[in-house]
Amino acid sequence: MEIHLNRVDYMQVGVTSQKTMRLLPAMGKKATQKVAIADHDGVLTCFGMKKGEAVPVFKTLPGPKISRLDLGGAVGTPQEKIFVCSGSEVRGFTKKGKQFLTFEANLTESINAMHVSGADLFVCASYIYNHYCDCKDQDYYLSGDKINDITCLSTEKLPHLVPVLACQDRVLRVLQGSELLYDIEVPGPPSVLELYNKDGGESGEDVLYGTADGKIGLIQIGESSAVPKWEIDNDKKKGGILCIDTYDILGDGVSDILVGRDDGTVEVFGLDSSGEPTSRFEHVLSESVTSVQGGCVGKEGYDEGIPASLSSGWVTGLTTEALKAEAGPGDEVKMSKETQSKVAALRAELEQLQVKVLQGREKYQQSSQSSTAVSAVPVFSINDKFTLCQDDASYSLTLEVQTAIDNLLLQSDVPIDLLDVDKNSAVVSFSECDSEPNGNFLLATYRCQANTTRLELKVRSIEGQYGTLQAYITPRLQPKTCQVRQYQIKPLSLHQRTHSIDQDRPMNRLSLVGQFSFAEIHSWVVFCLPEVPEKTPAGDSITFHFHNTFLGTQLEASYCKGEGHFRSDNISTISILSDVLSKEATKRKINLNISYDINDESVSHTLKMIHPKLEYQLLLAKKVQLIDALKELQVHEGNADFLIPEYRNILDESAHLLEEYKKQPAHLERLYGMITDLFIDKFKFKGQNVKTKVSSLLEILDNYDLTSLLNFFVEA
Repeated sequence: MEIHLNRVDYMQVGVTSQKTMRLLPAMGKKATQKVAIADHDGVLTCFGMKKGEAVPVFKTLPGPKISRLDLGGAVGTPQEKIFVCSGSEVRGFTKKGKQFLTFEANLTESINAMHVSGADLFVCASYIYNHYCDCKDQDYYLSGDKINDITCLSTEKLPHLVPVLACQDRVLRVLQGSELLYDIEVPGPPSVLELYNKDGGESGEDVLYGTADGKIGLIQIGESSAVPKWEIDNDKKKGGILCIDTYDILGDGVSDILVGRDDGTVEVFGLDSSGEPTSRFEHVLSESVTSVQGGCVGKEGYDEGIPASLSSGWVTGLTTEALKAEAGPGDEVKMSKETQSKVAALRAELEQLQVKVLQGREKYQQSSQSSTAVSAVPVFSINDKFTLCQDDASYSLTLEVQTAIDNLLLQSDVPIDLLDVDKNSAVVSFSECDSEPNGNFLLATYRCQANTTRLELKVRSIEGQYGTLQAYITPRLQPKTCQVRQYQIKPLSLHQRTHSIDQDRPMNRLSLVGQFSFAEIHSWVVFCLPEVPEKTPAGDSITFHFHNTFLGTQLEASYCKGEGHFRSDNISTISILSDVLSKEATKRKINLNISYDINDESVSHTLKMIHPKLEYQLLLAKKVQLIDALKELQVHEGNADFLIPEYRNILDESAHLLEEYKKQPAHLERLYGMITDLFIDKFKFKGQNVKTKVSSLLEILDNYDLTSLLNFFVEA
């Protein structure tokens, strides 16, 4: 069953964080609900709708940035007390706005996740989880990776509280007291958790999760293990999940799942008779959706899913109420008195704003011409994300500004490729740059269209070449100002954390022994590899596993104080690690004893992994080269019937082939480079310099055949 919803804007607050808006419980069965929303200005606003206008119930004074908001109350009663956290402080307010609680959690870091259940308060900083009951310390847990969100299975259906942590290393950690009960691997870094149907479903154990790479899943948290029920993949490459809620928007007795993404997409999923999710509705807003709730806000009897946008703080409703009236030829649309007064008020407000803008401009011009002129730099908020995409081994850079972006300058001191993004409508231009004296490998300017507040870019790096990518963001503000964001391109930038590797592959080993601490070698691993927690792990030793998103090769890093062991089926990975770790140790004047165990079988294994990608790219390049000639023949002959089926297929698919070739710039050259590096690295570990033989290797690649290539690596 399809759902038809219409957008309506209610009010605007300051910039908001993830999960900072909730609907207070309705007083009657079909009564409208009040909205509580908190922003970066530290203001908590509670409002309701009356005759199409937002009417404030209460509004607090500005203060420190509010990072989370939750509702609470005694178990079994309406959850109408509002809790907000700023820094390491939690405050509680009644539905009328009276503050009844100020609690200092005494954390060294700011709270970034919070859950309230009766007298129990659960808060998380980056790596620390704390449980308080009646504001008294109960439990504590130090997580192995960054905590993104927390929820807790309800005591209404279960004998005791079961906290669940969503952690950056693609794991949900289930706790019992201060101990880890067990953990569950999920298909991406979980960014949000929510109890299904707000109470965990029939069993009280069902938890919904959303990941930073756009996947959604339902999992049943048992006493000793978890059972995944279903998962929705992100086939259409939509944004990451920021918020989830459940609400019966169809009124069929089954809760629908409301989802908000960081690319502005709001989705509604219903469950079919077999309990599997199906898409019912999708709407794209211009800004990321930080909170989504199901309920009735605008008008009695009309259900709504209500997202709050991060960039501007708009509280927006998607309502089942028809907001447009259509008239046929000769008919008239009659506006109600309520609508007429609303339009008149909007016109009056618009005129007042235009007058204020003109007065402000004149005042600024006069002050800028005086001898005592002081120019104030406008402050603006930027929400940015730089993440590795597993599907195409590229980095996605997303920039969201609370005002319109004028232009963006990208500068890199490391070679990277810019990939096409369909959602990106900005005009890009490249500047020539001299890489030798200045270390500039990329200078690109994006000129944005009017009212563009969100920009998504894709870049692909080359492993072994590391440095910094800088983004200079200039908004459409006066006076002109710019903010700089920096992103580290790491030596093994295309590697992604995983929880296990195939131990049957032929492995090469790198071993380090030296006078270094556990914290020092961990900092070197953080420098080399993405997705490694910056905080030194608890304990005396640690093992991390990675896989290369481009080639599929693997890496195991195991280290402790004074000792480190790295295993990989790709010699080039070992070579890069050896070079970088040696440099880092030399900077700290630490002597390293380095030893290698090279497995020659790993070379043919890696070449066979590259083979399908190389074969596909060579075939694609050949097809693209033929397109122009085949089109000329088609024009000359009047049709393509005389061509063999293979050539006719190339003509039929020419648009798709050209688009795919355009999306993968320098893909073939990159594969050639990887094979060349593999060839040089193989013989480097044997003490031989084979750079003079690279030209012979390139000749074989131009007339590619896997057997010939394998023989060349053996005989060289």
